[in-house]
Amino acid sequence: MCLVGGFMVLLDVSIVNVALPSIREGLQASESELQWVVSGYALTFGLLLVPAGRVGDVRGRRTMFVTALGLFSLASLACGLAPTSLTLVVARLVQGLAGGLLTPQISALIQQLFRGRERGTAFGLFGTVIGVSTAVGPLLGGALIAFFGPDDGWRWVFFINLPIGLAAIPLAWKLLPKPDPSRRRHDYDPLGVVLLGAGIVALLLPLVQERQWEGPAKWLLVPVAVLLLGAFVAWEFRYTRRGKEPLVDLALFRLRSWSFGASMITLFFAGFTPLFFVFTLYLQTGLGYSALEAGLAITPFAVGSAAAAAAGGRVVHRFGRSLVAVGLLLAALGFLGTLLAVHLVPDSGTGWATLAPLLVGGLGAGLVISPNQALTLSEVPVERAGTAGGLLQVGQRIGAAVGIAAVGSVFFAQVAASQGDFASAFTHGILVATGFLVAALVLAVVDVLVDRRIQARAA
Repeated sequence: MCLVGGFMVLLDVSIVNVALPSIREGLQASESELQWVVSGYALTFGLLLVPAGRVGDVRGRRTMFVTALGLFSLASLACGLAPTSLTLVVARLVQGLAGGLLTPQISALIQQLFRGRERGTAFGLFGTVIGVSTAVGPLLGGALIAFFGPDDGWRWVFFINLPIGLAAIPLAWKLLPKPDPSRRRHDYDPLGVVLLGAGIVALLLPLVQERQWEGPAKWLLVPVAVLLLGAFVAWEFRYTRRGKEPLVDLALFRLRSWSFGASMITLFFAGFTPLFFVFTLYLQTGLGYSALEAGLAITPFAVGSAAAAAAGGRVVHRFGRSLVAVGLLLAALGFLGTLLAVHLVPDSGTGWATLAPLLVGGLGAGLVISPNQALTLSEVPVERAGTAGGLLQVGQRIGAAVGIAAVGSVFFAQVAASQGDFASAFTHGILVATGFLVAALVLAVVDVLVDRRIQARAA
């Protein structure tokens, strides 16, 4: 049930991208409204991750999971029935809120229900879901639009969530564990929630609106975000000293496994996520691929990611962070191989030429996401699992927003400078994305070396 809910929520991060041209025609939506269909979901999704994890820790994860699943299904129905672009934007905001409520419950339930090697396997399956849902979104969206037509096909991108949600809700209520009354707490840290939420929004807003808000004034929100997040940290210290339970236990950051893992996955998502954004743009806009053809071209990445994530979860207990470093190396090599393929076959054969490097990149991504999730949360107390999982997801959302903003800026600037040379723009954009992957690899290697030194001293 956890994996079904996670698939629904994460699928809607990527599936909408290929539906944007159809939405524009069907609802006469403006560029700004289309941007909000994508970025509004990301904003509200990131806003509730940590508070939702906290409420799940306090009030019960099953209740939060089922509530979020129901809200997500209703919001999906509203998206599909939207008569105007404004209605669609509002429904997407609600859908993002529901996704933010649901996602931290998944990692927390895995922490609660599994131990040792079984936990690694469970996180491996969750990593498979993350990789597949992200990569298969363009393919599924393209198939739905091709089947139902360009006028109404985009509505089925949202309707597809309904039968899944309606079937999953009663099963989740029956199968997921009931809350333990002896562990229930009633300290929600409301000021901490407000400060953290405002800081996340102030940080994400200029990133997700980077193309729509012209001029440098939007970046003034970044120092505002730093001030808000600094105030949040100061408040959490004070709240803890008063003998209360803060929204975020800052002792988490003293755990090396947590600090390294959270930092590394933020950098990884900054490089990993923009691939789908610029590659589908290059194929559809630059080479004239249909939405379905663009989705098919990215499928090898999904296949590799799914296979490697499942395998990585089973062996992460044996290889530890070294496995993540190998995955990052493969992902970077896959990205560079994709660049080489585009350079050698810059025409309609690009989709075939990129099959092998995308498969390698997907294998690498699968060895990063699920093993890192298991390693990063391995030392986190179960009663804090929801909050910790929410924080980890916030890092991923921030990384994705930074990566798309940075890579997208380079991509579109190069398109303009080269007078429509999309192959050159793709090359520049993916080089930036690969830079994020290399930074993540350096951090993972440092973590491996530090761990070996500590083990040597202990021996």
